[in-house]
Amino acid sequence: MAAKRILKTVGFVAGVGAAVYGTLVWSAWNRYGYPKPPSRKEEDPLLDEFMPDYDVVERHSVVVNASAAEAYRAACEMDLENSSIVQLLFKSRALIFGAIPGREHAGHGMITRMKALGWGELAELPGREIVMGSVTQPWEADVVFRAIAADRFAAFHEKGFVKIAWTLRVDPLTETTSTFRTETRAVACGSLARSKFRPYWAFLSPGIALIRVAMLRQLKRELKVQQARLLSRSQSASPSAR
Repeated sequence: MAAKRILKTVGFVAGVGAAVYGTLVWSAWNRYGYPKPPSRKEEDPLLDEFMPDYDVVERHSVVVNASAAEAYRAACEMDLENSSIVQLLFKSRALIFGAIPGREHAGHGMITRMKALGWGELAELPGREIVMGSVTQPWEADVVFRAIAADRFAAFHEKGFVKIAWTLRVDPLTETTSTFRTETRAVACGSLARSKFRPYWAFLSPGIALIRVAMLRQLKRELKVQQARLLSRSQSASPSAR
């Protein structure tokens, strides 16, 4: 009897999960081509320079107890491979699409790794924001990212490709708090690319959003660890601690 109850519970949870996922996919399919406009705080003039019009967008933010400079540095140096959720999602995509396991890239930090994968730096406001971009065919099993020069990125429209730009951005609130934001925009170049990208995006957008959420949580966690280390060193160095 206990085994039957467990099986029923597992089946119920799986059914609910499938229903929720299906709803998210359906919503992403219907929203395609009608991206939500940014709020006043979300407006990003630097990103607009490279992609003012787009088919889809993901925006996420979190308030962190760190200065803008500290949060920006931590975000650029963050290693998403430390996240079990991100690793699981990447492995799931590889399994679904039959991709070859990815190569290990030298160096740590998000920006370093993204550049090694083929992403290009489009612009940076030191200590505040960086814009990265590439063109690709994301529906392919083994995705290849190709960097485009910043002065040619906005005008790029080679049919059959998807143009993607994303940011890491920090807005200061006080001297010791700030809002970290990340935004991803994508636009398909031509009808063929659109016909392939729309189902791809609808199917994988829940996972893509989850990766962004995992990024925010990891950043908050790493900043707490850094601050704890600094506090410990400060207390150890103070005369009263001797």
